Amino acid sequence: MAKYLAQIIVLGTQVIGRAFARALRQEFAASQEAANQQRGRSAASNEATAKTGITLEEALQILNVDGNPPDLEKVKKNFETFFEANDRSKGGSFYIQSKIVRAKERVDQEFGTGESAEKGSQQKQD
Repeated sequence: MAKYLAQIIVLGTQVIGRAFARALRQEFAASQEAANQQRGRSAASNEATAKTGITLEEALQILNVDGNPPDLEKVKKNFETFFEANDRSKGGSFYIQSKIVRAKERVDQEFGTGESAEKGSQQKQD
């Protein structure tokens, strides 16, 4: 009986050890990939991300736009649509509306469209 119990404990320890080692390798690979992506970004892109608190990829996801560079007309159209849909007077969320504004600002900073989201949102509120 003790022999079987010892075998179960040893076998269980081996399984857990292998799983831990595999998870550690995966985490290390993910960390290396993230570091390589970070090195690949330009200093201006990193500065814009720090200023707005949102990456370009996240901004494009929020605005539901694909492509690099994205279609700026679609960015503007989606911004206006999403901004209006989340207007507080229509029962929308101010938090989501501000995320949409920040996403538009981030795209504007990266691709230099010249029209800021703040100006657009102020015009709509007037």
